[in-house]
Amino acid sequence: MKMMKATKYSKPTLTIRIATFIFLSLVFSTSCSKYLDGELQGSRSDAQFYQTAEDAELALTGVYNMLTYADANNRLWVFGDVASDDAAKGGNAGDQADIGYIDDFNVSSDNGNLESVWAICYEGISRANKLLDNIAGISMDDERRSQIIGETKFLRAFYYYWLGSIWGNVPVHLTTPSPDEMQKAATPVDQLFENVIEVDLLDAVNLLPETFTASDLGRATKFAAWGLLAKVYLVEKKWVEAEDASRQIVNKGIYSLHTIYRENFEFVTKDNPEIVFGVQHLSGQNPWLGNRLNQWFAPNANNGYGFNAPTQDFVDEFEVTGEGVVDPRLDYTVGRPGMPWFNDTVLFDPEWSPTGYLNKKYIQPLEEVPVEAKSDGQLNYQFIRYADVLLMLAEALNEQGKSGEAVNYVNMVRQRARGSYEYDEELPGYPNIPEGLLPDITDSGQSGMRVTIRHERRVELGFEFHRYFDIIRYGPEYANQAFSDKPNFNYTANKFMPIPQSELDTNFEL
Repeated sequence: MKMMKATKYSKPTLTIRIATFIFLSLVFSTSCSKYLDGELQGSRSDAQFYQTAEDAELALTGVYNMLTYADANNRLWVFGDVASDDAAKGGNAGDQADIGYIDDFNVSSDNGNLESVWAICYEGISRANKLLDNIAGISMDDERRSQIIGETKFLRAFYYYWLGSIWGNVPVHLTTPSPDEMQKAATPVDQLFENVIEVDLLDAVNLLPETFTASDLGRATKFAAWGLLAKVYLVEKKWVEAEDASRQIVNKGIYSLHTIYRENFEFVTKDNPEIVFGVQHLSGQNPWLGNRLNQWFAPNANNGYGFNAPTQDFVDEFEVTGEGVVDPRLDYTVGRPGMPWFNDTVLFDPEWSPTGYLNKKYIQPLEEVPVEAKSDGQLNYQFIRYADVLLMLAEALNEQGKSGEAVNYVNMVRQRARGSYEYDEELPGYPNIPEGLLPDITDSGQSGMRVTIRHERRVELGFEFHRYFDIIRYGPEYANQAFSDKPNFNYTANKFMPIPQSELDTNFEL
């Protein structure tokens, strides 16, 4: 197996274990329909499998595997970005029409994107439940057993978080169901978040270590669980709890804002101390572990599809100085006319996109991933960054009427953004910060700070699959304004997506 070249930030162990799990899964799941009256070949039943510590690790890796964008059907970006005001479908006009229907809020229950993401999340939950059902009987080190339970509960919460965020009321299984238990009524979304996701994450907080060793970086830690808890509490408008969860990360001092914003989305520096939890990818593997987002978002000229294209509204959200210097996060995030496309010799061509722009996050330059291997990217999906934690803390404080405290955390994020000029040699005028660029904000009261924090989240976290869910949790007034150009949008009808038709056909309880 090809090994990733060791770097300061490299962490091959978890991804290599994922490759091993995929291979064994293919072996174990070989069809035996022609041999029902004979011995199973190359297969192990659950009773045979869950025996050793190695089995437990392999099963856990299978739960992690469902996170990755090695599977082209993992389309969380369609719901987080394309459904929002940040992005349009992009791509060729007739390609992936189902994505366009979501973009236009013309979504029916037979939309293929619904079915694929639903299936991925529930497969992750099924694997998690099976491991949790069996781990008590495995002979292994008790400390590692507890950590595996913590990791598994974090991952189960992660999958239920996306299910609840996209669909609202969904069926909940916390153990492996018998055939008679497969059909189950949906749990109301408020109960899902409070009684399932919160409980799993609080258990994970108590069981997980603060850090893992270098070879196991990328696993869920105590602080990954706190970060997801903060997101959950914001959805539930539990401001005190959201503040506490965010402070658990901030006060520990393990994480920090990386000096150059764009390096959070570059291969060599993708595992820097800003990343609280990222989904790992590794190219050149068999079975596949590469990040296919590299091809989904790249232009046709680079053997990409050009989907998830930024809108003019998103571009206009970025601040510009009186001298015309734009917030550097814009060009770190968006390919736009007249600006370099990953190097100084090729400029972005607006003909590459129907909106005139392309998303740059999760795309790698051709010298790293050539045209013939475009779908085999090495970048991680950065689910929780420290910048997100700071902005969640600011929001939680402001909603409690503590706008004066919230200012400090917003300014930390803005200071890093403008401070990129001091460290990034590729920025014009380096190392001098342009006059008037992203000045510190001052306390403008709760209402003013609410507007400021929402703006800062949009430009800081753009194209990281959070925007649509932020819009929805901000409420109908904000959402109706954000989607004022989309006549099909109705807050009540579109707050959650329709349950996939295939699930409606098989689960008569829904």
